[in-house]
Amino acid sequence: MKELCGAAMAGQNRAKHEPLPRLATMQAALARSITAHMQSEGEQETEIPGLSLYRRSSPTPCSSSTYEPKLIVFVQGEKHIHYGVESYLCDESTFLLTSVITPIESQVIVATPDRPVLALVLKIDMRVVRDIVNQAKLPPLGTPSGTRGLGIGKTSLEMLDSCVRLLDLLHTPQDIPFLNQQIQREIYYRLLTGPQGDHLRTMATLDEQSHQTAGAIAWLSANFNKPLSVEELASVARMGMPTFQHYFHLLTELTPAQYQTRLRLQMAQQRILFDGIDATRAAFEVGYENISQFKREYREFFGPLPLSIPFSADYPA
Repeated sequence: MKELCGAAMAGQNRAKHEPLPRLATMQAALARSITAHMQSEGEQETEIPGLSLYRRSSPTPCSSSTYEPKLIVFVQGEKHIHYGVESYLCDESTFLLTSVITPIESQVIVATPDRPVLALVLKIDMRVVRDIVNQAKLPPLGTPSGTRGLGIGKTSLEMLDSCVRLLDLLHTPQDIPFLNQQIQREIYYRLLTGPQGDHLRTMATLDEQSHQTAGAIAWLSANFNKPLSVEELASVARMGMPTFQHYFHLLTELTPAQYQTRLRLQMAQQRILFDGIDATRAAFEVGYENISQFKREYREFFGPLPLSIPFSADYPA
């Protein structure tokens, strides 16, 4: 992960296609709207159900997090995202879709106080997407690019227009109950009829085995600190072992053990760096029974722990 995120810095100098004037104008309008409603750093929920805003004013080191199913529309700055074996560079022209609970690594690589990374984050309601798929006359389903768990595409003028109108509802909160669902439905429609439409349709119409596997992924995410039993996960998914392992890798590009390890290390890192607890306690809290194993896997994933991070002799009660 360290090498991948470090290599992404080269993306700052890559050539870009200049957006069309109308597209650039709409991107600027959405950026102004996000800025008007969010001055703090990080991700912030809004009064609109399912809608959050994101802002970062400076580059960041590589960090790990877990994405729930959602749409992220980037309108300014650049952020590198690594998922499974794939790496993506998200800038003002791109959006990101995730369909299952997904452990990712990310790094803001281009951001300044005058021009921060700005993004609109919308939780995906697959019930609404399926309803649109059933009602709208969409072209035949093709083969989506990328994995089933994550997709990336170019943001259209029509989608940006829908996003601007969605954010405008924050100025008239009395309109949110009536207009919010209509505009979010329009955003889904724009996604479905755009270049990533096949990916979203695939996400919304996963076969029964994929839905069952997604349920097991959610269970594992909620119980990552417990001993892993792939047999138990397959039982949660109501599938045989070979079939379950195939679908798990199809959705996440990871084995169940790799997925659990990433979740454990991400949570341990957050507890150490943000909550200030010692590394031994963090390791035991996330499910490690062997501190040497924790040190080795943490070093492989994040690099060595800072010398200022202590290890206690015993796990504190």
